[in-house]
Amino acid sequence: MKTNKYRTHYCGKIKDSDIGKKVKVSGWVENIRDHGGIIFVDLRDEKGVVQLVSNDDQIFKPLTKEVVVCITGTVRERSEDDHNLKIATGKLEILVDELEILGPVLKTLPFEIKTSHEVNEELRLKYRYLDLRNPKVHDNIVFRSEVISFLREKMKSLGFIEIQTPILTASSPEGARDFIVPSRKHHGKFYALPQAPQIFKQILMVSGFDCYFQIAPCFRDEDARSDRTPGEFYQLDFEMAFAESEDVYEVAEEVLYETFTKFSNKKVSPKPFKRISYKEAMLKYGTDKPDLRNPLVIIDLTEEFKETSFAPFQGVTVRGIKVEGIASKPNSWFNELVEYAKSIGMPGIGYLKVNADMTFAGPIDKFLTDQERKRFIEVADLHAGDVLFFIADKKNAAELAGKIRMELGRKLDLIDPNRFEFCFIEDYPMYEYSEEEGKYIFTHNPFSMPQGGMEALLTKKPEEILAYQYDIVCNGVELSSGAVRNHNPEIMKKAFEIVGYDEEVLKTKFKSLYTAFHYGAPPHAGMAPGIDRIIMLLKDQPNIREVIAFPMNSNAQDLMMGSPSEVTEQQLREVHIKIR
Repeated sequence: MKTNKYRTHYCGKIKDSDIGKKVKVSGWVENIRDHGGIIFVDLRDEKGVVQLVSNDDQIFKPLTKEVVVCITGTVRERSEDDHNLKIATGKLEILVDELEILGPVLKTLPFEIKTSHEVNEELRLKYRYLDLRNPKVHDNIVFRSEVISFLREKMKSLGFIEIQTPILTASSPEGARDFIVPSRKHHGKFYALPQAPQIFKQILMVSGFDCYFQIAPCFRDEDARSDRTPGEFYQLDFEMAFAESEDVYEVAEEVLYETFTKFSNKKVSPKPFKRISYKEAMLKYGTDKPDLRNPLVIIDLTEEFKETSFAPFQGVTVRGIKVEGIASKPNSWFNELVEYAKSIGMPGIGYLKVNADMTFAGPIDKFLTDQERKRFIEVADLHAGDVLFFIADKKNAAELAGKIRMELGRKLDLIDPNRFEFCFIEDYPMYEYSEEEGKYIFTHNPFSMPQGGMEALLTKKPEEILAYQYDIVCNGVELSSGAVRNHNPEIMKKAFEIVGYDEEVLKTKFKSLYTAFHYGAPPHAGMAPGIDRIIMLLKDQPNIREVIAFPMNSNAQDLMMGSPSEVTEQQLREVHIKIR
Protein backbone atom coordinates (compact mmCIF):
# COMPACT_ATOMS: atom_id res chain seq x y z
CA MET A 1 0.00 0.00 0.00
CA LYS A 2 1.02 3.64 -0.46
CA THR A 3 1.85 5.19 2.90
CA ASN A 4 0.80 8.71 3.88
CA LYS A 5 0.25 10.76 7.02
CA TYR A 6 -2.74 8.64 8.01
CA ARG A 7 -1.32 5.13 7.79
CA THR A 8 1.59 2.87 7.01
CA HIS A 9 -0.52 -0.30 7.25
CA TYR A 10 -4.11 -1.46 6.96
CA CYS A 11 -5.63 -2.65 10.23
CA GLY A 12 -6.41 -6.08 8.89
CA LYS A 13 -2.99 -6.49 7.24
CA ILE A 14 -0.79 -6.30 10.34
CA LYS A 15 1.35 -9.48 10.29
CA ASP A 16 3.73 -11.41 12.52
CA SER A 17 6.63 -9.88 10.58
CA ASP A 18 5.52 -6.45 11.85
CA ILE A 19 6.14 -7.35 15.51
CA GLY A 20 8.34 -4.69 17.04
CA LYS A 21 7.70 -2.18 14.25
CA LYS A 22 6.29 1.30 14.72
CA VAL A 23 3.11 1.57 12.60
CA LYS A 24 0.36 4.05 11.89
CA VAL A 25 -3.21 2.88 11.20
CA SER A 26 -6.53 4.68 10.76
CA GLY A 27 -10.12 3.51 10.91
CA TRP A 28 -13.36 3.31 12.85
CA VAL A 29 -13.61 2.26 16.48
CA GLU A 30 -15.64 -0.92 16.35
CA ASN A 31 -15.66 -1.87 20.00
CA ILE A 32 -14.36 -0.70 23.39
CA ARG A 33 -13.89 -3.35 26.08
CA ASP A 34 -12.98 -2.68 29.70
CA HIS A 35 -11.42 -5.81 31.23
CA GLY A 36 -10.94 -4.94 34.84
CA GLY A 37 -9.34 -1.59 34.27
CA ILE A 38 -7.47 -2.60 31.13
CA ILE A 39 -9.15 -1.14 28.05
CA PHE A 40 -9.01 -2.87 24.68
CA VAL A 41 -10.15 -1.12 21.51
CA ASP A 42 -10.96 -2.83 18.20
CA LEU A 43 -10.11 -0.62 15.23
CA ARG A 44 -11.64 -1.44 11.83
CA ASP A 45 -10.86 -0.43 8.27
CA GLU A 46 -11.81 -2.06 4.97
CA LYS A 47 -9.18 -4.77 5.30
CA GLY A 48 -10.06 -5.95 8.80
CA VAL A 49 -9.73 -5.32 12.53
CA VAL A 50 -6.78 -4.91 14.88
CA GLN A 51 -6.74 -4.67 18.66
CA LEU A 52 -5.35 -1.55 20.36
CA VAL A 53 -3.99 -1.33 23.90
CA SER A 54 -2.18 1.39 25.82
CA ASN A 55 -0.21 1.81 29.01
CA ASP A 56 -2.17 5.03 29.46
CA ASP A 57 -5.89 4.17 29.42
CA GLN A 58 -6.75 7.88 29.51
CA ILE A 59 -5.76 8.01 25.85
CA PHE A 60 -8.92 6.03 25.05
CA LYS A 61 -11.23 8.13 27.24
CA PRO A 62 -12.63 10.37 24.41
CA LEU A 63 -13.48 7.37 22.21
CA THR A 64 -16.97 6.17 21.29
CA LYS A 65 -18.04 3.53 18.83
CA GLU A 66 -17.57 4.51 15.15
CA VAL A 67 -15.39 7.53 15.85
CA VAL A 68 -12.65 7.78 13.19
CA VAL A 69 -9.13 7.85 14.58
CA CYS A 70 -5.50 7.73 13.50
CA ILE A 71 -3.11 5.98 15.87
CA THR A 72 0.61 5.47 16.06
CA GLY A 73 2.06 2.57 18.02
CA THR A 74 4.17 -0.55 18.14
CA VAL A 75 3.03 -4.00 17.05
CA ARG A 76 3.42 -6.72 19.64
CA GLU A 77 2.17 -10.27 20.18
CA ARG A 78 -0.79 -10.81 22.47
CA SER A 79 -0.44 -13.15 25.42
CA GLU A 80 -1.19 -16.72 24.34
CA ASP A 81 -4.41 -16.86 26.38
CA ASP A 82 -5.62 -13.76 24.52
CA HIS A 83 -5.20 -15.14 20.97
CA ASN A 84 -8.29 -14.81 18.75
CA LEU A 85 -7.91 -17.15 15.78
CA LYS A 86 -11.21 -16.01 14.25
CA ILE A 87 -9.54 -12.91 12.78
CA ALA A 88 -6.35 -12.49 10.75
CA THR A 89 -4.70 -10.24 13.35
CA GLY A 90 -5.87 -12.32 16.30
CA LYS A 91 -2.38 -12.99 17.66
CA LEU A 92 -1.30 -9.35 17.50
CA GLU A 93 -2.10 -5.97 18.97
CA ILE A 94 -0.80 -2.40 18.74
CA LEU A 95 0.52 -0.64 21.81
CA VAL A 96 -0.68 2.92 21.19
CA ASP A 97 1.59 5.91 21.71
CA GLU A 98 -0.40 8.62 19.92
CA LEU A 99 -4.09 8.94 19.02
CA GLU A 100 -5.78 11.60 16.90
CA ILE A 101 -9.54 11.88 16.36
CA LEU A 102 -10.18 12.50 12.66
CA GLY A 103 -13.98 12.22 12.56
CA PRO A 104 -16.03 12.51 15.76
CA VAL A 105 -19.44 10.88 16.25
CA LEU A 106 -21.86 13.68 17.09
CA LYS A 107 -25.16 11.76 17.07
CA THR A 108 -26.45 8.53 18.60
CA LEU A 109 -26.01 5.59 16.23
CA PRO A 110 -29.41 4.35 14.93
CA PHE A 111 -28.23 0.73 15.19
CA GLU A 112 -25.21 -1.39 16.02
CA ILE A 113 -22.93 -1.65 13.00
CA LYS A 114 -21.99 -5.31 13.60
CA THR A 115 -25.65 -6.38 13.55
CA SER A 116 -27.04 -3.89 11.02
CA HIS A 117 -28.10 -6.66 8.63
CA GLU A 118 -30.53 -7.89 11.30
CA VAL A 119 -32.46 -4.62 11.73
CA ASN A 120 -35.41 -3.25 9.77
CA GLU A 121 -34.51 -2.76 6.10
CA GLU A 122 -36.06 0.69 5.94
CA LEU A 123 -33.76 1.86 8.73
CA ARG A 124 -30.75 0.21 7.08
CA LEU A 125 -31.41 1.98 3.77
CA LYS A 126 -32.02 5.34 5.42
CA TYR A 127 -28.55 5.11 7.02
CA ARG A 128 -26.99 3.06 4.25
CA TYR A 129 -23.54 4.60 4.83
CA LEU A 130 -23.60 3.03 8.32
CA ASP A 131 -25.04 -0.26 7.10
CA LEU A 132 -22.23 -0.52 4.55
CA ARG A 133 -19.65 -0.37 7.35
CA ASN A 134 -20.86 -3.78 8.51
CA PRO A 135 -18.18 -6.15 7.17
CA LYS A 136 -20.79 -8.64 5.96
CA VAL A 137 -22.63 -5.97 3.97
CA HIS A 138 -19.40 -4.27 2.88
CA ASP A 139 -18.02 -7.57 1.59
CA ASN A 140 -20.96 -7.94 -0.82
CA ILE A 141 -20.01 -4.71 -2.57
CA VAL A 142 -16.27 -5.52 -2.67
CA PHE A 143 -17.20 -8.95 -4.04
CA ARG A 144 -19.39 -7.29 -6.68
CA SER A 145 -16.41 -5.21 -7.84
CA GLU A 146 -14.27 -8.33 -8.15
CA VAL A 147 -16.90 -10.17 -10.18
CA ILE A 148 -17.43 -7.25 -12.56
CA SER A 149 -13.67 -6.89 -13.07
CA PHE A 150 -13.44 -10.58 -13.91
CA LEU A 151 -16.36 -10.36 -16.35
CA ARG A 152 -14.73 -7.41 -18.13
CA GLU A 153 -11.40 -9.18 -18.53
CA LYS A 154 -13.08 -12.40 -19.62
CA MET A 155 -15.10 -10.67 -22.33
CA LYS A 156 -12.00 -8.87 -23.60
CA SER A 157 -10.11 -12.17 -23.73
CA LEU A 158 -12.88 -13.56 -25.95
CA GLY A 159 -12.41 -10.72 -28.45
CA PHE A 160 -15.24 -8.43 -27.37
CA ILE A 161 -14.73 -4.67 -27.20
CA GLU A 162 -16.42 -2.51 -24.59
CA ILE A 163 -18.61 0.31 -25.89
CA GLN A 164 -20.80 2.62 -23.81
CA THR A 165 -24.27 3.38 -25.16
CA PRO A 166 -26.35 6.46 -24.23
CA ILE A 167 -28.25 6.92 -20.99
CA LEU A 168 -30.49 9.68 -22.39
CA THR A 169 -32.36 8.23 -25.34
CA ALA A 170 -35.81 7.99 -26.92
CA SER A 171 -38.81 6.30 -25.35
CA SER A 172 -39.39 2.85 -26.82
CA PRO A 173 -42.19 0.32 -26.15
CA GLU A 174 -40.02 -2.56 -24.93
CA GLY A 175 -42.34 -4.19 -22.40
CA ALA A 176 -41.82 -2.19 -19.19
CA ARG A 177 -42.55 1.40 -18.20
CA ASP A 178 -39.95 3.98 -19.17
CA PHE A 179 -38.45 6.55 -16.87
CA ILE A 180 -38.93 9.75 -18.84
CA VAL A 181 -36.87 12.95 -18.65
CA PRO A 182 -38.35 16.27 -19.83
CA SER A 183 -36.35 18.37 -22.27
CA ARG A 184 -35.58 22.00 -21.43
CA LYS A 185 -34.65 22.96 -24.99
CA HIS A 186 -37.42 21.09 -26.78
CA HIS A 187 -40.80 22.15 -25.44
CA GLY A 188 -43.17 19.25 -24.73
CA LYS A 189 -40.66 16.55 -25.64
CA PHE A 190 -39.01 13.93 -23.45
CA TYR A 191 -35.97 11.74 -23.27
CA ALA A 192 -36.17 8.29 -21.70
CA LEU A 193 -33.69 6.23 -19.73
CA PRO A 194 -32.98 2.97 -21.61
CA GLN A 195 -34.76 -0.16 -20.44
CA ALA A 196 -31.77 -1.94 -21.99
CA PRO A 197 -29.23 -1.06 -24.71
CA GLN A 198 -31.23 -3.30 -27.08
CA ILE A 199 -31.58 -0.96 -30.05
CA PHE A 200 -28.12 0.56 -29.65
CA LYS A 201 -26.36 -2.78 -29.54
CA GLN A 202 -28.13 -3.95 -32.68
CA ILE A 203 -27.21 -0.69 -34.41
CA LEU A 204 -23.59 -1.32 -33.37
CA MET A 205 -23.75 -4.56 -35.35
CA VAL A 206 -25.07 -2.65 -38.36
CA SER A 207 -22.18 -0.22 -37.80
CA GLY A 208 -19.61 -2.94 -38.40
CA PHE A 209 -18.57 -3.81 -34.85
CA ASP A 210 -18.15 -7.56 -34.62
CA CYS A 211 -18.36 -8.36 -30.89
CA TYR A 212 -19.58 -5.75 -28.39
CA PHE A 213 -20.11 -5.82 -24.65
CA GLN A 214 -20.66 -3.45 -21.76
CA ILE A 215 -21.60 -3.50 -18.09
CA ALA A 216 -24.87 -1.82 -18.95
CA PRO A 217 -27.17 0.12 -16.62
CA CYS A 218 -30.83 -0.53 -17.41
CA PHE A 219 -33.79 1.48 -16.15
CA ARG A 220 -37.31 0.13 -15.77
CA ASP A 221 -40.19 1.48 -13.74
CA GLU A 222 -41.17 -1.93 -12.34
CA ASP A 223 -42.38 -3.22 -9.01
CA ALA A 224 -39.80 -4.83 -6.75
CA ARG A 225 -39.35 -8.55 -6.14
CA SER A 226 -36.74 -10.47 -4.19
CA ASP A 227 -34.76 -10.88 -7.44
CA ARG A 228 -35.68 -7.53 -9.03
CA THR A 229 -34.94 -4.06 -7.79
CA PRO A 230 -37.11 -1.15 -8.91
CA GLY A 231 -35.37 1.58 -10.87
CA GLU A 232 -32.04 0.39 -12.20
CA PHE A 233 -30.10 -2.82 -12.62
CA TYR A 234 -27.00 -3.94 -14.49
CA GLN A 235 -26.43 -6.43 -17.29
CA LEU A 236 -23.43 -8.00 -18.96
CA ASP A 237 -24.79 -6.93 -22.32
CA PHE A 238 -23.20 -8.50 -25.40
CA GLU A 239 -23.94 -8.87 -29.09
CA MET A 240 -22.19 -10.69 -31.94
CA ALA A 241 -22.38 -10.11 -35.70
CA PHE A 242 -22.61 -13.03 -38.15
CA ALA A 243 -23.65 -15.25 -35.26
CA GLU A 244 -26.15 -18.02 -34.54
CA SER A 245 -27.65 -19.26 -31.28
CA GLU A 246 -24.80 -21.72 -30.81
CA ASP A 247 -22.24 -18.93 -30.84
CA VAL A 248 -24.07 -17.08 -28.09
CA TYR A 249 -24.54 -20.27 -26.07
CA GLU A 250 -20.82 -21.00 -26.23
CA VAL A 251 -19.83 -17.54 -24.96
CA ALA A 252 -22.48 -17.56 -22.21
CA GLU A 253 -21.48 -21.03 -21.02
CA GLU A 254 -17.79 -20.17 -20.83
CA VAL A 255 -18.30 -16.85 -19.07
CA LEU A 256 -20.88 -18.08 -16.57
CA TYR A 257 -19.20 -21.42 -15.84
CA GLU A 258 -15.85 -19.75 -15.17
CA THR A 259 -17.44 -16.98 -13.09
CA PHE A 260 -19.40 -19.37 -10.89
CA THR A 261 -16.50 -21.81 -10.43
CA LYS A 262 -14.06 -18.99 -9.62
CA PHE A 263 -16.25 -17.16 -7.13
CA SER A 264 -18.01 -20.06 -5.41
CA ASN A 265 -17.15 -23.39 -3.80
CA LYS A 266 -20.44 -24.91 -4.88
CA LYS A 267 -20.69 -27.56 -7.58
CA VAL A 268 -21.49 -25.98 -10.96
CA SER A 269 -23.25 -27.92 -13.72
CA PRO A 270 -20.68 -28.68 -16.44
CA LYS A 271 -20.65 -27.28 -19.96
CA PRO A 272 -22.58 -27.62 -22.17
CA PHE A 273 -25.57 -26.60 -20.09
CA LYS A 274 -28.76 -28.60 -20.40
CA ARG A 275 -31.17 -27.35 -23.08
CA ILE A 276 -34.89 -27.53 -22.54
CA SER A 277 -37.63 -26.38 -24.87
CA TYR A 278 -40.17 -23.94 -23.49
CA LYS A 279 -42.91 -26.54 -24.07
CA GLU A 280 -41.01 -29.22 -22.15
CA ALA A 281 -40.18 -26.83 -19.31
CA MET A 282 -43.81 -25.85 -18.82
CA LEU A 283 -44.87 -29.50 -18.79
CA LYS A 284 -42.12 -31.01 -16.63
CA TYR A 285 -41.50 -28.12 -14.26
CA GLY A 286 -44.54 -25.84 -14.55
CA THR A 287 -42.35 -22.80 -15.27
CA ASP A 288 -39.86 -21.49 -17.81
CA LYS A 289 -37.50 -20.81 -14.88
CA PRO A 290 -37.02 -24.35 -13.54
CA ASP A 291 -34.89 -25.18 -10.52
CA LEU A 292 -33.17 -28.35 -11.73
CA ARG A 293 -31.81 -29.12 -8.28
CA ASN A 294 -35.29 -30.43 -7.55
CA PRO A 295 -35.49 -33.98 -9.01
CA LEU A 296 -39.31 -34.05 -9.09
CA VAL A 297 -40.96 -33.80 -12.51
CA ILE A 298 -44.54 -33.17 -13.54
CA ILE A 299 -46.47 -35.49 -15.83
CA ASP A 300 -49.58 -34.80 -17.89
CA LEU A 301 -52.58 -36.87 -16.79
CA THR A 302 -55.26 -34.99 -18.74
CA GLU A 303 -55.81 -37.87 -21.16
CA GLU A 304 -56.17 -40.35 -18.30
CA PHE A 305 -59.11 -38.33 -16.96
CA LYS A 306 -60.76 -37.72 -20.32
CA GLU A 307 -63.68 -40.04 -19.52
CA THR A 308 -63.63 -39.63 -15.72
CA SER A 309 -66.79 -39.36 -13.67
CA PHE A 310 -64.90 -37.34 -11.03
CA ALA A 311 -66.36 -33.85 -11.58
CA PRO A 312 -63.35 -31.72 -10.45
CA PHE A 313 -61.19 -33.38 -13.14
CA GLN A 314 -63.70 -33.18 -15.99
CA GLY A 315 -62.85 -30.88 -18.89
CA VAL A 316 -59.71 -29.44 -17.28
CA THR A 317 -55.95 -29.91 -17.56
CA VAL A 318 -54.65 -32.40 -15.00
CA ARG A 319 -51.02 -32.66 -13.94
CA GLY A 320 -49.44 -35.22 -11.63
CA ILE A 321 -46.31 -35.36 -9.49
CA LYS A 322 -44.97 -38.71 -8.27
CA VAL A 323 -42.92 -38.74 -5.09
CA GLU A 324 -41.23 -41.97 -4.12
CA GLY A 325 -41.44 -43.55 -0.69
CA ILE A 326 -43.43 -40.98 1.29
CA ALA A 327 -46.75 -42.83 1.77
CA SER A 328 -45.90 -43.38 5.43
CA LYS A 329 -45.80 -39.64 6.17
CA PRO A 330 -48.34 -38.66 8.87
CA ASN A 331 -51.64 -37.06 7.93
CA SER A 332 -50.45 -33.77 9.39
CA TRP A 333 -47.72 -33.63 6.72
CA PHE A 334 -50.28 -34.03 3.93
CA ASN A 335 -52.60 -31.52 5.62
CA GLU A 336 -49.81 -28.92 5.54
CA LEU A 337 -49.51 -29.44 1.78
CA VAL A 338 -53.28 -29.09 1.38
CA GLU A 339 -53.12 -25.76 3.23
CA TYR A 340 -50.28 -24.58 0.99
CA ALA A 341 -52.32 -25.52 -2.09
CA LYS A 342 -55.20 -23.41 -0.79
CA SER A 343 -52.83 -20.47 -0.21
CA ILE A 344 -51.93 -20.40 -3.93
CA GLY A 345 -55.54 -20.48 -5.11
CA MET A 346 -56.29 -24.19 -5.34
CA PRO A 347 -59.32 -25.71 -3.60
CA GLY A 348 -56.93 -28.25 -2.08
CA ILE A 349 -54.83 -31.04 -3.55
CA GLY A 350 -55.77 -34.62 -4.36
CA TYR A 351 -53.35 -37.49 -3.87
CA LEU A 352 -53.11 -41.26 -3.93
CA LYS A 353 -50.93 -43.33 -1.63
CA VAL A 354 -49.70 -46.69 -2.97
CA ASN A 355 -50.09 -49.45 -0.39
CA ALA A 356 -47.76 -52.43 -0.05
CA ASP A 357 -50.21 -54.60 -2.04
CA MET A 358 -50.38 -51.95 -4.79
CA THR A 359 -53.85 -50.82 -3.81
CA PHE A 360 -54.51 -47.12 -3.33
CA ALA A 361 -55.47 -44.97 -0.37
CA GLY A 362 -56.23 -41.29 -0.27
CA PRO A 363 -59.01 -38.72 -0.52
CA ILE A 364 -59.79 -39.29 -4.21
CA ASP A 365 -59.36 -43.08 -4.42
CA LYS A 366 -63.07 -43.73 -4.00
CA PHE A 367 -63.84 -41.65 -7.11
CA LEU A 368 -61.60 -43.71 -9.42
CA THR A 369 -62.33 -46.75 -11.54
CA ASP A 370 -60.15 -49.86 -11.55
CA GLN A 371 -59.09 -48.99 -15.10
CA GLU A 372 -57.96 -45.51 -13.99
CA ARG A 373 -56.00 -47.00 -11.08
CA LYS A 374 -54.26 -49.42 -13.43
CA ARG A 375 -53.37 -46.66 -15.86
CA PHE A 376 -51.87 -44.50 -13.09
CA ILE A 377 -49.56 -47.35 -12.08
CA GLU A 378 -48.37 -47.63 -15.69
CA VAL A 379 -48.17 -43.97 -16.67
CA ALA A 380 -46.59 -42.73 -13.42
CA ASP A 381 -44.48 -45.88 -12.85
CA LEU A 382 -45.85 -46.22 -9.33
CA HIS A 383 -44.45 -48.59 -6.71
CA ALA A 384 -45.39 -49.46 -3.14
CA GLY A 385 -44.84 -46.49 -0.84
CA ASP A 386 -45.13 -43.87 -3.58
CA VAL A 387 -47.59 -40.96 -3.58
CA LEU A 388 -49.12 -39.40 -6.70
CA PHE A 389 -50.32 -35.81 -6.32
CA PHE A 390 -52.91 -34.27 -8.68
CA ILE A 391 -53.22 -30.65 -9.81
CA ALA A 392 -56.24 -29.74 -11.94
CA ASP A 393 -57.23 -26.39 -13.41
CA LYS A 394 -58.73 -25.09 -16.63
CA LYS A 395 -56.09 -22.40 -17.31
CA ASN A 396 -53.31 -22.48 -14.72
CA ALA A 397 -52.59 -26.18 -14.14
CA ALA A 398 -48.98 -25.86 -15.31
CA GLU A 399 -48.17 -22.89 -13.05
CA LEU A 400 -49.92 -24.41 -10.02
CA ALA A 401 -48.16 -27.74 -10.55
CA GLY A 402 -44.85 -25.90 -10.70
CA LYS A 403 -45.49 -24.29 -7.32
CA ILE A 404 -46.55 -27.62 -5.78
CA ARG A 405 -43.39 -29.24 -7.20
CA MET A 406 -41.18 -26.64 -5.50
CA GLU A 407 -43.10 -26.85 -2.21
CA LEU A 408 -42.67 -30.64 -2.21
CA GLY A 409 -38.98 -30.17 -2.93
CA ARG A 410 -38.65 -27.82 0.06
CA LYS A 411 -40.72 -29.96 2.43
CA LEU A 412 -38.76 -33.10 1.52
CA ASP A 413 -35.36 -31.34 1.57
CA LEU A 414 -34.64 -32.40 -2.01
CA ILE A 415 -33.01 -29.14 -3.14
CA ASP A 416 -29.24 -29.22 -2.68
CA PRO A 417 -28.09 -25.73 -1.57
CA ASN A 418 -24.52 -26.51 -2.62
CA ARG A 419 -25.16 -26.75 -6.36
CA PHE A 420 -25.63 -24.34 -9.24
CA GLU A 421 -27.70 -25.97 -11.98
CA PHE A 422 -27.76 -24.06 -15.27
CA CYS A 423 -29.96 -24.62 -18.29
CA PHE A 424 -31.01 -22.89 -21.49
CA ILE A 425 -34.73 -22.56 -22.13
CA GLU A 426 -35.23 -22.27 -25.88
CA ASP A 427 -37.84 -22.51 -28.65
CA TYR A 428 -40.18 -19.93 -27.17
CA PRO A 429 -43.41 -19.34 -29.07
CA MET A 430 -43.21 -16.18 -31.13
CA TYR A 431 -46.86 -15.28 -30.46
CA GLU A 432 -49.70 -16.01 -28.10
CA TYR A 433 -53.36 -15.09 -28.33
CA SER A 434 -54.50 -12.49 -25.81
CA GLU A 435 -58.15 -12.90 -24.81
CA GLU A 436 -58.00 -9.48 -23.17
CA GLU A 437 -56.79 -7.70 -26.31
CA GLY A 438 -58.61 -9.98 -28.75
CA LYS A 439 -55.53 -10.50 -30.93
CA TYR A 440 -52.12 -12.14 -31.12
CA ILE A 441 -49.30 -10.50 -29.18
CA PHE A 442 -45.54 -11.09 -28.97
CA THR A 443 -44.65 -13.46 -26.15
CA HIS A 444 -41.02 -12.40 -25.84
CA ASN A 445 -38.77 -9.98 -27.74
CA PRO A 446 -40.51 -8.55 -30.84
CA PHE A 447 -37.14 -8.21 -32.62
CA SER A 448 -36.39 -11.94 -32.52
CA MET A 449 -36.03 -13.90 -35.75
CA PRO A 450 -38.87 -16.39 -36.26
CA GLN A 451 -37.69 -19.95 -36.80
CA GLY A 452 -38.29 -20.62 -40.49
CA GLY A 453 -38.09 -16.93 -41.37
CA MET A 454 -40.61 -15.48 -43.81
CA GLU A 455 -41.93 -18.90 -44.83
CA ALA A 456 -43.02 -19.65 -41.28
CA LEU A 457 -44.80 -16.31 -41.00
CA LEU A 458 -46.63 -16.94 -44.28
CA THR A 459 -47.56 -20.61 -43.87
CA LYS A 460 -47.96 -21.38 -40.17
CA LYS A 461 -50.60 -20.43 -37.65
CA PRO A 462 -49.20 -17.72 -35.34
CA GLU A 463 -49.37 -19.95 -32.27
CA GLU A 464 -47.26 -22.59 -34.07
CA ILE A 465 -44.38 -20.24 -34.90
CA LEU A 466 -41.32 -20.56 -32.69
CA ALA A 467 -38.68 -17.87 -32.25
CA TYR A 468 -34.92 -18.02 -31.94
CA GLN A 469 -35.22 -16.87 -28.33
CA TYR A 470 -33.50 -18.31 -25.30
CA ASP A 471 -33.11 -17.74 -21.59
CA ILE A 472 -30.43 -18.86 -19.16
CA VAL A 473 -31.81 -20.11 -15.85
CA CYS A 474 -29.87 -21.02 -12.70
CA ASN A 475 -31.51 -22.55 -9.63
CA GLY A 476 -34.91 -21.20 -10.63
CA VAL A 477 -33.66 -17.68 -11.31
CA GLU A 478 -33.75 -16.21 -14.83
CA LEU A 479 -30.25 -14.84 -15.38
CA SER A 480 -30.56 -13.77 -18.97
CA SER A 481 -32.72 -13.43 -22.04
CA GLY A 482 -31.39 -13.37 -25.56
CA ALA A 483 -32.20 -14.02 -29.18
CA VAL A 484 -31.07 -14.24 -32.75
CA ARG A 485 -32.28 -10.87 -34.01
CA ASN A 486 -34.59 -10.21 -36.91
CA HIS A 487 -32.33 -8.14 -39.17
CA ASN A 488 -34.47 -8.33 -42.32
CA PRO A 489 -36.90 -5.41 -42.79
CA GLU A 490 -39.36 -7.47 -44.84
CA ILE A 491 -39.52 -10.26 -42.27
CA MET A 492 -39.85 -7.64 -39.55
CA LYS A 493 -42.79 -5.99 -41.32
CA LYS A 494 -44.60 -9.32 -41.58
CA ALA A 495 -43.83 -10.24 -37.94
CA PHE A 496 -45.36 -6.98 -36.71
CA GLU A 497 -48.28 -7.25 -39.12
CA ILE A 498 -49.42 -10.45 -37.37
CA VAL A 499 -49.90 -8.52 -34.11
CA GLY A 500 -51.76 -5.73 -35.89
CA TYR A 501 -48.95 -3.22 -36.44
CA ASP A 502 -48.32 -1.83 -39.90
CA GLU A 503 -45.08 -0.48 -41.29
CA GLU A 504 -45.90 2.98 -39.97
CA VAL A 505 -45.48 1.66 -36.40
CA LEU A 506 -42.00 0.42 -37.23
CA LYS A 507 -41.14 3.74 -38.83
CA THR A 508 -42.33 5.78 -35.86
CA LYS A 509 -41.71 3.60 -32.79
CA PHE A 510 -38.47 1.96 -33.96
CA LYS A 511 -37.34 4.41 -36.59
CA SER A 512 -33.59 4.24 -36.01
CA LEU A 513 -33.34 0.45 -36.03
CA TYR A 514 -35.79 -0.12 -38.86
CA THR A 515 -34.09 2.51 -41.02
CA ALA A 516 -30.62 1.14 -40.26
CA PHE A 517 -31.67 -2.32 -41.43
CA HIS A 518 -32.27 -0.88 -44.91
CA TYR A 519 -28.54 -0.18 -45.33
CA GLY A 520 -27.17 -3.70 -45.09
CA ALA A 521 -27.55 -5.37 -41.68
CA PRO A 522 -25.59 -8.51 -40.78
CA PRO A 523 -27.21 -11.46 -39.02
CA HIS A 524 -26.58 -10.95 -35.31
CA ALA A 525 -27.43 -12.42 -31.93
CA GLY A 526 -26.75 -11.81 -28.27
CA MET A 527 -27.95 -11.83 -24.71
CA ALA A 528 -27.53 -9.97 -21.42
CA PRO A 529 -26.99 -11.89 -18.15
CA GLY A 530 -28.10 -9.89 -15.11
CA ILE A 531 -25.11 -8.94 -12.97
CA ASP A 532 -27.12 -8.22 -9.81
CA ARG A 533 -28.74 -11.66 -9.97
CA ILE A 534 -25.41 -13.38 -10.66
CA ILE A 535 -23.91 -11.80 -7.55
CA MET A 536 -27.05 -12.51 -5.50
CA LEU A 537 -26.69 -16.21 -6.33
CA LEU A 538 -22.93 -16.30 -5.76
CA LYS A 539 -23.31 -14.65 -2.34
CA ASP A 540 -26.32 -16.84 -1.50
CA GLN A 541 -28.41 -13.79 -0.67
CA PRO A 542 -32.22 -14.10 -0.59
CA ASN A 543 -32.74 -10.47 -1.66
CA ILE A 544 -31.10 -8.67 -4.58
CA ARG A 545 -30.87 -5.41 -2.62
CA GLU A 546 -28.15 -6.99 -0.45
CA VAL A 547 -25.66 -6.88 -3.35
CA ILE A 548 -26.34 -3.29 -4.51
CA ALA A 549 -24.52 -0.39 -2.86
CA PHE A 550 -27.43 2.06 -2.78
CA PRO A 551 -30.67 0.24 -3.66
CA MET A 552 -34.16 1.64 -3.55
CA ASN A 553 -36.55 0.02 -1.12
CA SER A 554 -39.40 -2.22 -2.22
CA ASN A 555 -41.57 0.87 -2.71
CA ALA A 556 -39.11 2.41 -5.21
CA GLN A 557 -37.80 5.03 -2.75
CA ASP A 558 -34.23 6.02 -1.96
CA LEU A 559 -34.63 6.67 1.76
CA MET A 560 -31.08 7.96 2.18
CA MET A 561 -31.31 10.59 -0.58
CA GLY A 562 -35.02 11.23 -0.17
CA SER A 563 -36.02 10.42 -3.71
CA PRO A 564 -38.32 10.68 -5.48
CA SER A 565 -38.60 14.25 -4.24
CA GLU A 566 -40.34 17.48 -5.15
CA VAL A 567 -38.54 20.03 -7.31
CA THR A 568 -38.88 23.79 -7.40
CA GLU A 569 -41.41 25.70 -9.48
CA GLN A 570 -38.49 27.22 -11.37
CA GLN A 571 -37.19 23.77 -12.35
CA LEU A 572 -40.64 22.78 -13.56
CA ARG A 573 -41.01 25.94 -15.62
CA GLU A 574 -37.64 25.37 -17.28
CA VAL A 575 -38.82 21.99 -18.59
CA HIS A 576 -42.33 23.25 -19.43
CA ILE A 577 -44.19 21.11 -16.89
CA LYS A 578 -47.11 22.12 -14.71
CA ILE A 579 -48.27 19.90 -11.84
CA ARG A 580 -51.99 19.93 -11.19
